[in-house]
Amino acid sequence: MGEEFYAIIKLVSGEEILSLVMIDENDGDPVVVLQNPITIKSFHNQHGMHLKVKSWIEMSDDDFFIIKLDKIITITETNDKKLINIYNNYIEDDDTIDFYNSSGTGKVKPSSKMGYLSSVEDARKNLEKIFKDLKES
Repeated sequence: MGEEFYAIIKLVSGEEILSLVMIDENDGDPVVVLQNPITIKSFHNQHGMHLKVKSWIEMSDDDFFIIKLDKIITITETNDKKLINIYNNYIEDDDTIDFYNSSGTGKVKPSSKMGYLSSVEDARKNLEKIFKDLKES
């Protein structure tokens, strides 16, 4: 097996994959070994550009996939720190869907639309106040 490198792969199906890649010569019939491949889709709204990240094959528990070269249009190595960080953060995170934006940290801050209403401390204080008010009435 060859060295590992981060790569963006364009398949004949039209899919684009970001993955940690190794090339295996496999007795003169080379194959590409993908480790935890992901897909990234970009979209824009009034808050800027966002990226939706998900596993390439969502229903599989496998981490490694093998692709023959005839299924690949092109492979390009990437050293883009932002893309590599997005990849590594997604792989380390247990969530199935992550949203990233182009701001400094890369992650979108939770909003009330996402269910984030307050900090734990603020919620505790509010609940205690409601409970005290109920006891007094």
